[in-house]
Amino acid sequence: MNDQTNATTSGQVVGLAIVDDLVNAQQVLAAQRAYPEALRGLWEFPGGKVREGENPLDALEREISEELGYAFRAGQEIVPPAGRAGWPLDNGMTMRVWTGVLLDADGVVLKPTDVTSGAQPEGADHLEIRWLTLDQNTEEAVEWIPADKPIVRALVEATGNMPTFC
Repeated sequence: MNDQTNATTSGQVVGLAIVDDLVNAQQVLAAQRAYPEALRGLWEFPGGKVREGENPLDALEREISEELGYAFRAGQEIVPPAGRAGWPLDNGMTMRVWTGVLLDADGVVLKPTDVTSGAQPEGADHLEIRWLTLDQNTEEAVEWIPADKPIVRALVEATGNMPTFC
């Protein structure tokens, strides 16, 4: 793990932008919140709070296992705006988000057809999971939690799935 991975974790939330392929991502997995009531029905990247003394990627591994029942392989961190230690959240905390692919029990990368859209995830945190096409329409494809919208935009830009206009 690099030094950036071990940055301060006080008030830190971690998320995983689950994609179909770390090199040529075409789809991203969105998870629909079950709670709190104010966020119920909105969509997000799975993840959660980093516990005291916990490494951010270890926290992400724990959260994805609890919420979705899968292991994952992390890719690149989705870089927050310059000068920030993470993406700002409404509650004053910050969130760091990595791309990643889900793995089966043998460590083989799962394809979107292996992780069914519309399925009820293993944990109680989400009502549904859904694969979305990763393109300029991803931000509007579902009703994202407001704090995740700029991250969705950055993910689309980072994967090169934005149209270019000359």
